[in-house]
Amino acid sequence: MLCFSCKNKDYYNLSARNEDGYYQAVVEIPAGTNSKIEYNHEQQKFLPDQREGIDRLIEFLPYPGNYGFIPSTFSDPEKGGDGDALDVLILGESLQSGTIIPIKPIAILKLLDENEEDDKIIAVPALKKDQIFKAETYKDFLENYPEAKDIIELWFLSYDKDNSIQLKGWGSEKEAEQRIKKWRK
Repeated sequence: MLCFSCKNKDYYNLSARNEDGYYQAVVEIPAGTNSKIEYNHEQQKFLPDQREGIDRLIEFLPYPGNYGFIPSTFSDPEKGGDGDALDVLILGESLQSGTIIPIKPIAILKLLDENEEDDKIIAVPALKKDQIFKAETYKDFLENYPEAKDIIELWFLSYDKDNSIQLKGWGSEKEAEQRIKKWRK
């Protein structure tokens, strides 16, 4: 589902934190969908990602959460990054592409994609009313939702048969925040 009212907005350069001090995320791909949507910074639009001129459809289970990025971050290729904003998976109800939501990082999934860091910040909505997962920390996540952790890991390792993705491990909410700080512009 694309947000057609989201055109011509510079989502990449929004603040990484909102006025209440929470990190914020921009949703590119709604939870439960299979179309690979990316925000095109130059055109300032959400567009289908393409491979060989064809819109990408994930030929696997749908995204297990809302997938997007943390604005005002850049994973610098000269420092081992993938050249994009820092990825985030928001565990909760499906949100439309272009939604900006305050988040609380609870973990980091550390991946290598073709020898580039391609870490995924795992987050929940910051506001209690929007939360489904009752986890404030990585420890809470492990204790309350160990199966969700396994599903997320397996999903990212399996969804794209064309890429060689390697698991480097998981980290806590503190490591997630350190990674956000590392890649902030």
